[in-house]
Amino acid sequence: MSTVTSPKRIRNSLIAIVAIVLSAAIFLGFQTQANSNSLEAQAQKSTPIDVALTNGKPTLTEFYADWCTSCQAMADDLAEIKSKYGDQVNFAMLNVDNSKWLPEILRYRVDGIPHFVYFNNKGEEIAQSLGEQPPSIIEANLDALIAETSLPYASSNGQISTFNPGVNAATSDPRTHSSQQK
Repeated sequence: MSTVTSPKRIRNSLIAIVAIVLSAAIFLGFQTQANSNSLEAQAQKSTPIDVALTNGKPTLTEFYADWCTSCQAMADDLAEIKSKYGDQVNFAMLNVDNSKWLPEILRYRVDGIPHFVYFNNKGEEIAQSLGEQPPSIIEANLDALIAETSLPYASSNGQISTFNPGVNAATSDPRTHSSQQK
């Protein structure tokens, strides 16, 4: 009876070991693929915003968050676009969950993500677009940005009012300005 049990135990142990090795290989394979185009990996490779706006190349800045499903859905397409246009265009990524970028979030009126801001080669904002977009739309905008022509799929901005960050939110709510008597 011990001779019958022993081969079954060996076979079962081998099956378990093979299953564990295959599971680990599949898991690591998916992790490597996902991480290469992850938002965090792309942000680490992106051009710092202060460099991007002063190095003489046009810039596409993306405001994003790691939890944003639209941002995640666009990550692979944007990684491909960045590899295609990376020699001609700066790509800057600013995480809206990082309070370091609050001045930029306010300046460019980011109220939804992904939020894209296009800058010409002089670092001047020329257009913005909001939300998940197909790669063809982004590429058409980048082609126009490089050619220094109007962007076909982004809303252009004119002059904007200067935002005064000195307003105390506890005493003044901008959403109620019309109901307050001064």
